[in-house]
Amino acid sequence: MELNGVEETLLIPLVIKANETLRKKPRITDNKAVEILKELNIDRISLSKFDKFISHEGVVARTIMLDAAVKKAINQWPNANIISIGCGLDARFERVDNGIINWYNLDFPNVIELRKKFFDENPRVHLIAKSALDTSWPTDIKKGSKTIIILEGILMYFSKDEVEKLFNIIKENFDGAIIMAELMAELCAKNGGKNHDTVKNTNAKFKWGVKTAKDVELLCPGLKTVSDKSLNVVMKRYTLRGKLFAAIPFIKDMNDRLAIYSI
Repeated sequence: MELNGVEETLLIPLVIKANETLRKKPRITDNKAVEILKELNIDRISLSKFDKFISHEGVVARTIMLDAAVKKAINQWPNANIISIGCGLDARFERVDNGIINWYNLDFPNVIELRKKFFDENPRVHLIAKSALDTSWPTDIKKGSKTIIILEGILMYFSKDEVEKLFNIIKENFDGAIIMAELMAELCAKNGGKNHDTVKNTNAKFKWGVKTAKDVELLCPGLKTVSDKSLNVVMKRYTLRGKLFAAIPFIKDMNDRLAIYSI
């Protein structure tokens, strides 16, 4: 399995979701992640670098928040087209499927090839083996239904210009789309991830962050913020460290956010 740079970071949520699922009282359940790790047969010591406290709580929180947001959108638009950009080995379709939606998983070609080894074919799940910045990927999407786009754990690895390009690709091809984006704080992105508890163990680097969701509107005319919530909203429910992280001035603003946009 060859995963380089940003691609290697797909192991972080995979390991965390599997480990959380195996807890006595899991806050999220992802049996697919457990199954994939067993098949990969990587020793636990090698995997431990991908599961540290802050990353663990962050992945759990964003999974809870995104699953809820996607389910809410599906209830509103039952036959929506949902595009997961930078899908990695995520199994969200299995958690939210209503039996009608069409789902598109987009990632680099070698990631999609890896994904094929673990996920069964489904007539409503489509694979797109392209970069998110390849302007041709929208042509692989069947038009006509409401489009919901998920940007989970990828924008922080793009430069500002690349983020601007991606949002404008979406704008030019999906009128009226809903975008659900994980955003990193500007301060956390500045050091490239050198102090991040798990990303520092990969060759990936953070390149971009913002103070609020409104900052992204400046990159794409017509983009409108629907909601903007810190992952602290969920993290503070479960641990003392999570509560402190959400309460201490300055530190509380350093957590990632889930922003929802319309365009």
